Amino acid sequence: MPATIIATIFFLFVAVIVIKGVRIVRQSEAVVIERLGKYRTTLNAGINIIIPIIDRPRDIAWRVVAQRPDGFKITQYKMKDRVDLRETVFDFPKQGVITKDNVVTEINALIYFQIIDPIKAVYEINNLPNAIEKLTQTTLRNVIGELELDECLTSRDTVNMKLRAILDEATNKWGVKVNRVELQDINPPVDIKEAMEKQMRAERTRRAQIIEAEGTKRAAILEAEGQKGADINEAEGQKQALILRAEGEANARLTVAAAEAQAIQRIAEAVQGTKADPTQYLIAIKYIETLEEILRDGGAGSKTVFMPFEASGLMSSVGGMKELLSATKD
Repeated sequence: MPATIIATIFFLFVAVIVIKGVRIVRQSEAVVIERLGKYRTTLNAGINIIIPIIDRPRDIAWRVVAQRPDGFKITQYKMKDRVDLRETVFDFPKQGVITKDNVVTEINALIYFQIIDPIKAVYEINNLPNAIEKLTQTTLRNVIGELELDECLTSRDTVNMKLRAILDEATNKWGVKVNRVELQDINPPVDIKEAMEKQMRAERTRRAQIIEAEGTKRAAILEAEGQKGADINEAEGQKQALILRAEGEANARLTVAAAEAQAIQRIAEAVQGTKADPTQYLIAIKYIETLEEILRDGGAGSKTVFMPFEASGLMSSVGGMKELLSATKD
């Protein structure tokens, strides 16, 4: 019986040793092993063999957010014997920061990081999540302190890139790679929000007035251009009318002159070979036409009698007409 008990105890001890010596590590995890308090090796994904009691995993602090029954969230730090190599996101609570123009605003930041060297993450820093959180908060204060509130609201990408670069350089010795930093919420004070809303409304009103003024200006320009075109067209029309009228008068005069020339030619042909002078005939005709116009302008009831200054000339012209008519009949 004692031998059986001893054998049973020995086999149980061996079984416990074997069970404790076999470690299965999941994908994207790593286990840092110490032998008698000194770093021995790092267990990667898969089945690994260690010596129990002598080889022990080194714990690492990890950030856990717990929610109380009243709904309030609290941050806790728990010790784990495995290092998570996946990308991790930390959502930090809101903190008050002061901008360059002395405005106190609340900012909530998100940081995405990944452990790339488990050995540094375990041995180079005591509490890695707490260190990352405090470093992010202080860096955020420094970066926001160099910017005005308007720049913080409009240049989030610039702030994010600057934060990522600073945090990535600072956490490099901890075996951590910072991939992204995002400013989730930026909440200025209430009075600043009201002032910004008033400024926004004033800016929109100004833009509306500018657009309206531009439209009025454009309409005035188009109206002026239309009036200018109408004036040009009217002037061109008047010009063409005057040209056509002048051409018509010139053609009429030419026609009258041609008719008079033809009449003079015929009169000259009619009196050819006689003593009659065709010039006297034409002058007499003009005298008589002019006298008719004078009498017509004077009116029928006028007591004024108009007589030519050279009555003898008129009579001689009438006599010439008589001779010309006689010659024509002959």
